[in-house]
Amino acid sequence: MKIVCIGGGPAGLYFGLLMKLQNPDNHIVVVERNRPYDTFGWGVVFSDATMENLREADPVSAQTIGDAFNHWDDIETHFKGRAIRSKGHGFIGIGRKKLLNILQARCEEVGVELVFETNVEDEQDIARRYQADLVIASDGINSRIRNKHPESFKPDIDERHCRFVWLGTKKVFDAFNFIFVENEHGWFQAHAYRFEDGMSTFIVETPHETWAKAGIENMSQEEGIKYCEDLFAPYLDGNPLVSNATHLRGSAIWIRFPRVICNNWVHWENIDGKNVPFVLMGDAAHTAHFSIGSGTKLALEDAITLANHLKQDESLEQALEQYSAERSIDVLRIQNAARNSTEWFENVARYANMAPEQFTYSMLTRSQRISHENLRLRDPAGITEFERWFATQAGMQLGADQTPPPPMFTPFKLRDLTLKNRIVFSPTLTYSAKDGVVNDFHEVHYGARALGGAALVMAEMTAVTPDGRVTPGCAGLWNDDHTTAWSDVVKAIHSGQALAGIQLGHAGRRGSTQVGWEQANRPLASGNWDLVSASALPYDANSACPTEITRAQMDTIRDAFVAATQRADAAGFDCLELQAAHGYLLSSFISPLTNQRSDEYGGSLSNRLAYPLEVFNAMRAVWPAHKPLFVRISATDWAEGGTSVDEAVEIARCFKAAGADVVDVSSGEVVSEQKPIYGRMYQTPFADRVRNEVGIASMAVGAILEADHANSIIAAGRADLCALSRAFLANPNWPLHEAAKLGYHDIQWPAQYQWGQDWLERQENRPVLQG
Repeated sequence: MKIVCIGGGPAGLYFGLLMKLQNPDNHIVVVERNRPYDTFGWGVVFSDATMENLREADPVSAQTIGDAFNHWDDIETHFKGRAIRSKGHGFIGIGRKKLLNILQARCEEVGVELVFETNVEDEQDIARRYQADLVIASDGINSRIRNKHPESFKPDIDERHCRFVWLGTKKVFDAFNFIFVENEHGWFQAHAYRFEDGMSTFIVETPHETWAKAGIENMSQEEGIKYCEDLFAPYLDGNPLVSNATHLRGSAIWIRFPRVICNNWVHWENIDGKNVPFVLMGDAAHTAHFSIGSGTKLALEDAITLANHLKQDESLEQALEQYSAERSIDVLRIQNAARNSTEWFENVARYANMAPEQFTYSMLTRSQRISHENLRLRDPAGITEFERWFATQAGMQLGADQTPPPPMFTPFKLRDLTLKNRIVFSPTLTYSAKDGVVNDFHEVHYGARALGGAALVMAEMTAVTPDGRVTPGCAGLWNDDHTTAWSDVVKAIHSGQALAGIQLGHAGRRGSTQVGWEQANRPLASGNWDLVSASALPYDANSACPTEITRAQMDTIRDAFVAATQRADAAGFDCLELQAAHGYLLSSFISPLTNQRSDEYGGSLSNRLAYPLEVFNAMRAVWPAHKPLFVRISATDWAEGGTSVDEAVEIARCFKAAGADVVDVSSGEVVSEQKPIYGRMYQTPFADRVRNEVGIASMAVGAILEADHANSIIAAGRADLCALSRAFLANPNWPLHEAAKLGYHDIQWPAQYQWGQDWLERQENRPVLQG
């Protein structure tokens, strides 16, 4: 093949090298606009795993690169005058210039043609000049080829919020350092690591607003660097900071990181009758924020993947299709992690009230690629020390030889109540009541989850009026028979050594439907009741249309919530949750998609919140002061024009002011046209924002599947409680089983089940059979 790589960065050089090794008859040309030894940036970072990929692809260059690497295992976080070190992370750093020179030399050794100081203005002309069968567009983050053909590549470029500058220093760091400093303008952070003997990378990053307040945009390059030197002087030991971007003037060295995603990586051009593919590679195709150090890794792995597919017995079209499909998935995984990491660094102020121990843990796990048990594998002593600190903060008194519990098994205090751990059985409709009255099924159902180790068992959404039910099978709490039946359920929960909670709600426009295992959200075949909602809008095309609720009806329903609250107390419930999410009546007031009122209850967020807060205040007034009151919200409608996460923070702030103790942070189900983005712990970032921006306890829900998820969420301060539904439906003993998997033996099993505990722990810890 005749191949032209436009751009002589890691992607273009490495792909050219691999294709020449694959077949010496391949004619490979790498065209680079800079001189051979020009480079911008300082050091690049790999993980140990990346080096394994390089050794497999080309052992010769991998050996040379490996010999030039500086290796370290530790991450050190500096925050509020403390330095906390975490071990076992396995990083390697090398100067970008050194890496490129190694690849250049290896390419020349095997016969790749390197053409420097050539700026490609016309990619068709280059392809024609070299009679290319394949053109690789490895021309970097501002790719001219990608930008020239947006209709083919369909790029999505998001310029991120922080400003950063890539500097160097002769101060040598013996670990990967994250340094956080606050001054009168805001928070700044440095990412610092050694990449060669006597030299370290020193990236300074700060939100744009802080950068502007500091006046850096009006400074010369030298003045801006001096500002950083003074700010981070305690960590530089008198060494200056230097820039190698001397071709730029003033504050131009401070840039915003562009997150690049391309929906298509291949563009075909007809050149003199030949169909020639132009293929994106490296930063031209995708970017990953430097805080997870994966840009060069992704570029090299792009090259490896495409070279491998071209080695197979596939047509060029098939190889390129497979390359795009395979790499887009791998890159998306990295970019999701990079997005989480980027957003964490953009919002350092959100976590500034944390103790250094938890702040460091939050930073280490920010991408959600590193979890609690992953940290334990890397640094067992460090995670045990952290768990001891966390348990102490939760009020536990541990002996010197006592093993600290995993974070999810620490207690949590709410008003006069203390939950024995952080795991909650989430309110889950069971459609098994008759005329609103719960029965033996509910006693067994909820009692089993209490015996299974949940600290708090939340009963399903319970209607405050007959026409407030979702289905005829939904539970109610509008008369004394309901109170009596619920009191039996509460006793069953308490006998299982758990606290009992109940969620009160009104279905609004989502009522009068078939039970969940029939045709969910569809009206009943007969016996439907009238519906009310904030506005006269049906849930979907198959739903009955509600009437717009009147002020008199609002009064009646508010009073029904109050009466149900009093009945919940009489039934013995320990805590109460108001359902203000998922498109039910109160939620229909909050979302602008479902509230189109023109009176004082429509329009602004404060107007839309007025009635839900009125109901909440009325409930709080009669609910005992020593018992906690929760509220569930939908943090986003997952639909254009709906409630945003920024608004959810304000909603939580208003409920906190009204006396809420916990915000149960869910999302969606407000409108049928929603487009949610699912994934493990996908709603946890919303709980994180509510907890750490509002300063209220939050409960995370949604795809929390295992103890490692819950421990990471709780330990990082992303939420105070984790509520699970499906996991508990599949396994009522979920907390007990997860404790056994972790090897945590101090969790209290019911005395009657302790032989089962012994058996399960032996099963989970049995040796692996060989042979």
